[in-house]
Parts: sequence; C-alpha cells; structure tokens
Amino acid sequence: MMGRQEEPGQLFYAFRLESHVPHDHLLRGVDAVFDFAATRKSLEPHYSATGRPSIDPELMIRMLLIGYLFGIRSERRLCEEVHLNLAFRWFCRLGLEGSVPDHSTFSKNRHGRFRKSDVFRRVFEDVVRACMTAGLVSGEGFAIDASVIEADASRNHRIEGKLTALPDDAKAMRPVREYLGALDKAAAAETAGSADESDDAPPGNPPSEPKFTSLTDPAAAWTNKGQMKAVFAYGTNYLIDTKEAVIIDVEATPARWSAEVAATKTMLTRTQESFGLTPQTLAADTAYGSGLMLGWLMGRGIEPHIPLIDREHQTKGTFTRADFSFDAAANVFICPGGKQLTNNGLVRADGTMPYRASTKDCRGCMLKAHCTTGSKRILTRNLYEGEREHVRRLKETPAFKRSARLRKKVEMCFAHLKRNLNFRRLRLRGLTGARDEFLLAATAQNLRKLVRFLSCGPPGAASYPV
Repeated sequence: MMGRQEEPGQLFYAFRLESHVPHDHLLRGVDAVFDFAATRKSLEPHYSATGRPSIDPELMIRMLLIGYLFGIRSERRLCEEVHLNLAFRWFCRLGLEGSVPDHSTFSKNRHGRFRKSDVFRRVFEDVVRACMTAGLVSGEGFAIDASVIEADASRNHRIEGKLTALPDDAKAMRPVREYLGALDKAAAAETAGSADESDDAPPGNPPSEPKFTSLTDPAAAWTNKGQMKAVFAYGTNYLIDTKEAVIIDVEATPARWSAEVAATKTMLTRTQESFGLTPQTLAADTAYGSGLMLGWLMGRGIEPHIPLIDREHQTKGTFTRADFSFDAAANVFICPGGKQLTNNGLVRADGTMPYRASTKDCRGCMLKAHCTTGSKRILTRNLYEGEREHVRRLKETPAFKRSARLRKKVEMCFAHLKRNLNFRRLRLRGLTGARDEFLLAATAQNLRKLVRFLSCGPPGAASYPV
C-alpha cells in the first residue's frame, strides 16, 4: 500500500540555528577571521546619539558581503535570500525571527553614511591586514593590471564629444551632478593655479576628445576594449602581492589606458601609506612600460619587470633609429650621412625629447630617399632612456621571466571575479558607485583566499569551499 506523509501536529520545536549551518560552510570561516568591531567604531561619528534607532550598519555590511561572496548581484534578491537561507541568517545574527531590511535601505546608507565614512575602504584594508598577519603577503613582488567592467549606462543615451553642461532633455541624476561638479571644481582649481590631484571627486572630461559621452553615467568611458561591442565601462585596477595573489589595493577608473596607468602611482603610494609596503619588483604588461612610469618606479627603488614596446624597426623601410649613433657628451644624434640631429631643450608631455635634423642638410643629402619622406628627419629619445636600457637588460634575467609568469595571477583574479562571482556589469553609477562595488568585490576575493588558507590546517580541521 502506498504510504502518505502526514502533516506533523507538533506545536513547539527545539531548534538551534547554529547546528544547521555546516561546519565547512564558507560563512563560518569568514565569521571566524573577520572582526566587525572596528567597522562599527568607524561608523559611530556618523550616527546621532538620540532619536529613533537605525538599522544596524553591521547587519547591512554583512549582507553586502554575502552578496559579493556568492555572486548575488541584485539587492532585492539578496534580501530574499537572507530571509530564506539559514546560513545567511546565522551569519547576519538574525536568528529565525529577525526582520530583513528592505532593499531600499542599502541605497540610502550607501549614498550617505557609508560613503562619508569610506567604510568599504576600511573593511577592505582590515581584510588585507588580516591577510598580512596570516602570512599571505610577502611584500616583495607586486603585479598590476586592469579589467573592463561594463557600466550601468545605455549605449543609446549618449552625446557626441565632451559633456560640459547638462542638456535640456537630460535628468540631473546623481552621477551627472557629481561629474559636472567635478568639472566646476577642476576649472576653479585651474583658475587659481592649484589643482588637487589627490581629491576623491570624480574626474572631469578626459584630456582628448572622447567619441561619445553617456548622459546617464558621464564618468564612464566609451570603449570596445575586451568587448564584442563598444560600451560605456569602467576599469577595475588590481595591485596584487604575487605570493598568494592577495589584492593589496584596488582603484576604479574610467576604462581608458591613460587612467589605468595613472592609477598605478595612486595605489603604490596608498599601499605604502596604509600598510608600509613598498615592493622590490613590480610586474605589468607593456601598457605600463612608458619611460615616465619606469622613471617614477625606479626613483622609488622599485625594479620594473615590465616589457617595453619596441617600435625600433617600424620605419617602413627607411633608416631605423639603430642606424643613428647618439653622442651623449654633445647630446646629439649622428645620422648615417654624418650630420647632427639636435634638441632645443623641448620635453614632451610623454617624456620624449625630439631631435631634429637641419632642413638644409636633409635637402641636399644623397641618402634622403632612404631616411625620410618629410623635409627633415626627426628622432625621439626618452627622458628616461637610461631606465629603459636597464629594463632591456633585465628582460633575459630569471627574475624577470619569473615575474612574467606570476603576473598571470592578476588575470586569474579577474577571471574569478567575472566567472565565479558573476561580476560583469556594474549596478551602481558614477565613479563613486564603481569604487564601492570594486572594493566590496575585492574584499570578497581576499576573504575567500584567507579562509581557504587558514582552513588548511591539521587533519580534521574545517575546510571552507571557495
């Protein structure tokens, strides 16, 4: 006879939430390694001592971490998952009867107290310090790279060129107000003759004319880098320690090459100030191999393990730069015809110095057809040519080759971010929104590494899935 399950009639149950969370659950490891007391203390000045009690900020941060740890991108869905999932309730200290905050609460706090207190940066740095204490960070070799994350901006809601004022048909949303406010601030600083590069306000328009600017999120850059189609996007810049691929710093920038390279200086300086870490070597790809960057790194005692872009032989059949000899004492190039190319002291913004031949010398030269199609030959020499030569010599060393292999760990971090954590498109707008999301995502990645490292203990110890 077929059995039938009867509905239990029991009225009271002895239920202990703690016993229903597996011992090897990831959140048990996170709860064991991270202390939220410092986070609560940093937020105290932003709350009033009187009035109606607010929702516990620690609860909201715990919920946000759950979202980024498990790839739950929607805050509305996050609230539903926390309401239903016993492990999530245990981690958030809600018990069985605790109320889950409404999803709109996150937006109100993110644009207010959380952003004013820079709490996400504090949480990220606390996790990095925990990784340092656990021995996951050597501080000897760093690597840097950037990856493109699509912005929450429509491709169709755009204008051509730069945005200098709000169009009549556009809404003055927060990202647009931030962007235009940054333009006004930059213009005022330029008028006063003192621009503050360290300010946290979103950057103004790029130095060159952009093809398009979004009317939804004007700080995002129009790019097809790493995409099948052109989109508005931001770049998440990771500075990692190559020992265990711990993310030491993260910076949000518009998805432009120039902004990503400039972020290197910001992150290395902040890392030294926050953690007292200055690496012996820095590994990166050719995009970071400009003379200005090499000179900046070596001036701070950092060995650049960065391949250089070699355009030495890209001259379309004419004499290459190798056919010219440089006289360092006289500061001139000598051409194959024995004539001099001189520099008048000009140094371009990219750190190169142009050396020009005389038009008269080139006009009557028998070798002109093999040298240039212009009126005279022009060569450039980098202001940091000595540093470039040093890097060329390093290229064949075992240490340089090892750094090139270890640099792939940054790309693995990006692959994990997009594939495992489902982080392919931003949900928040503006550079401040991108900064918040990138910090939380990097925090989640570091927490996973820390939990996995600490769980690899004696037989029988907890093993937390990552």
